[in-house]
Amino acid sequence: MLVLNDLSGCAAADSALVVMLPGAYSPPEEFVQEGYVSALRQRALAVDVAIVDAHLGYFSDGSVMRRLREDVILPARAAGYRSIWLVGISLGGFGALGYAARHGDDIDGVLAIAPYPGTQALQRQIVEAGGPPAWRQRLGQAPTELESAMWWWLGGPAEPGRPPVYLGYGRDDRFARGLELMATTLPANHASTVPGGHDWGPWRALWSGWLERGLLDRRCTKTVAGRP
Repeated sequence: MLVLNDLSGCAAADSALVVMLPGAYSPPEEFVQEGYVSALRQRALAVDVAIVDAHLGYFSDGSVMRRLREDVILPARAAGYRSIWLVGISLGGFGALGYAARHGDDIDGVLAIAPYPGTQALQRQIVEAGGPPAWRQRLGQAPTELESAMWWWLGGPAEPGRPPVYLGYGRDDRFARGLELMATTLPANHASTVPGGHDWGPWRALWSGWLERGLLDRRCTKTVAGRP
């Protein structure tokens, strides 16, 4: 996978790593253009950024979870990062949640902004079953297909070590109905809405609001020569 890196200048072991996953038709550079990286730098946080070109082709051929793990997450752990967060928008948000469902022990948390919530048929099945926990219980064994696996995981209990999920979306987002259902699986203060639809305006507002929570509040104690 192609990865665009923006480094804080701090040692990896002193830094958090934010892995950003774009939407279906967004190039990785759009996270930079839309101010996501500058919002971090303005706060002078010890946070490195890896923007991954996890494009639609990886989802279509079923390789996205394997490539993300082998090309990005495991090498980051080997480099010494103690905290790794996935931040995804739209299809990238779905990918971040799917990764948490498959490899939750690898990461420390997820921010899913307007994530693709799966097909309407799947959402209807979950609603008709009585919600994600009841649907999970009816299903029994964890499914292998990624959309169902995501919902099966979201509908499960809050077990020790499970990475926290934060959800944000515009109230007029085209996925809003499915995202309202998703929000029912999270603690009340882990789901946020803002005015707007499926676009960068609300996504920027949600990113800024999430940063204000201080979950990435790490300060640099040791800089590394050669890092910007």
